[in-house]
Amino acid sequence: MNRAAGTGHRSPRTDDPGPEGPIILFDGVCNLCAGAVRFIIPRDRRARFRFAALQSETGHRILAEAGIEAAEPGEAPGSLVLVADGKAYLRSAAVLRIAKGLDRAWPLASTLLLIPTPLRDLAYRFVARNRYRWFGKETACDVPRIDEAWRFIDA
Repeated sequence: MNRAAGTGHRSPRTDDPGPEGPIILFDGVCNLCAGAVRFIIPRDRRARFRFAALQSETGHRILAEAGIEAAEPGEAPGSLVLVADGKAYLRSAAVLRIAKGLDRAWPLASTLLLIPTPLRDLAYRFVARNRYRWFGKETACDVPRIDEAWRFIDA
């Protein structure tokens, strides 16, 4: 772990992996999605994942490069997208593949990939459809902490 001398906080890395690694695109104004990012960061001690808001220019560029189109022009496709190994994963597949890359017992959640996609996505869509009502939303994207900013592609 990269630590600043005596501070106990992670310092920005100098061996930045660049945008070619796994990228999590998230709804930058959704409190649930921002909470998911805050959940992922400390459980990704290898710092594999990078982040970008779906609404950002970077997010739109990554979506276009992955061949994903928004439902409406200028609208982001859902709440979470994982772009990894040249593929884009949406909905429950994104969530479970992210869990697979986390530390401790979280990779066990990826066994849920055995459940048929339509059933998994039914639950995902229910939460996604209600996320603003249940968790609220912000008018702008959260600003990442200084020691985590290097993980955000568009920060």
